[in-house]
Amino acid sequence: MIRVDNLVKRFGIVDVLRGASLEVERGETAVIIGASGGGKSTLLRCINALESFDDGRIHVDDMTLEPRANGDARELHLRLRRRVGMVFQQFHLFPHLSVLENVMSGPIHALGKPRDEAEPMARSLLERVGLADKAHQRPATLSGGQQQRVAIARALANEPEVMLFDEPTSALDPRMTGEVLSVMADLSRSGQTMLVVSHAMGFVRRSAHRVHVMADGQVIESGLPAQIFEEPRDPRTRDLLEEAAS
Repeated sequence: MIRVDNLVKRFGIVDVLRGASLEVERGETAVIIGASGGGKSTLLRCINALESFDDGRIHVDDMTLEPRANGDARELHLRLRRRVGMVFQQFHLFPHLSVLENVMSGPIHALGKPRDEAEPMARSLLERVGLADKAHQRPATLSGGQQQRVAIARALANEPEVMLFDEPTSALDPRMTGEVLSVMADLSRSGQTMLVVSHAMGFVRRSAHRVHVMADGQVIESGLPAQIFEEPRDPRTRDLLEEAAS
């Protein structure tokens, strides 16, 4: 479903991605782990065309992103974002809209669905993330974990083929982290294709089908969770896991 080939991304003279490559199969939950500054978030933003890149290719199903795409790629990027949902570290909810209106915003304004079609789906998604009773509240009245679950429901409302998660629990306390990871684990079990950047190693062990380890702008190894956690090949992976366990 996703194939990243030798991706290079520079910010000025700094190479943030230095030939990063990975694959995600349809229906798979793939998780990227690695120390801060290794290029994980930048890689996700390139996959969703929120960042341009300098070399390499990105394939999402039948769509291909090229380096330094110009304005002619706008239509491709819009088509891509209709098929790829993204959840960020911060919630980015519309503060003036209710929870229900936040979830309906994509289907109504981006996909052109009528309200009477968008609302039942939005209510169903809020029930799925455990927030059916919060439909008419404003985001400011919710906890951080609840707001992140609304953000997940809003991303799912466009019926994306792929979901990207960029450290969605990094701003949350342990209890709220558990709420969000429970929703993500449910999505994984349902067969939703997901690429997740996460430091939550318990979630990675339980829910990932494949783990990709990033360091210094590259994917230094990939494998099943058992192999990565029990028999890592790269010493940088061993150092990362030892630090996470301490």
